[in-house]
Order: sequence, then structure tokens, then C-alpha cells
Amino acid sequence: MRWLLLPLLLLAACGAQPTPTMLGAQRFEAVRGGHSYVVYQRERKVEIIRLGYARRGEHQQIRATMIDLIQELTGCRLVASTLQGDSGEMRGLVNCPRGG
Repeated sequence: MRWLLLPLLLLAACGAQPTPTMLGAQRFEAVRGGHSYVVYQRERKVEIIRLGYARRGEHQQIRATMIDLIQELTGCRLVASTLQGDSGEMRGLVNCPRGG
């Protein structure tokens, strides 16, 4: 049982980390509907991560919230056809206005 404790503690300490392709990306944080989210943007690439637990039945609404947050926090329009992932983590591309 003790061999399980260390990996669990290390996992809990990780928090939201971007994928390696997003290292150095701009980071945004938000709380909506009792859930915390982190958005990473690097050029046209975007990644959003939900932090914490989601109960059964919340996932569809969480996914919609994540899509809205990408656009709200980055100021860019999500290219819906590029979106991949689930209510825990999603990645896609955005089109940003010039100068944005």
C-alpha cells in the first residue's frame, strides 16, 4: 500500500501542465460553473484543461463551457473542425484578428 502513496502524491502536485508543443504558451485561467479551467495559446494552437472532478451528467455542459472559454479568453475564433478531446482536455486551432 505504501508504494501507491508516493505516485499519488506526485500526481496530485502536478496541476495543469501543457503538452510539450505548448511550452512557452500564453496561459489563461478561469472558473465557471464551479469548475476551474486553464487555457494555453501559442500562435494558432490552443489547449484547454479542466481541473478537478466532474460528476456524471456534467460533461456535455463542461465541453460547451470549454469551447466558449477558448474564444472568450483568447479573443480568437475557434476552428470547430480542428477541435479534439473531451471534457477533461481539448486541443484545436484558432483564427485571431490581426494585431490580436
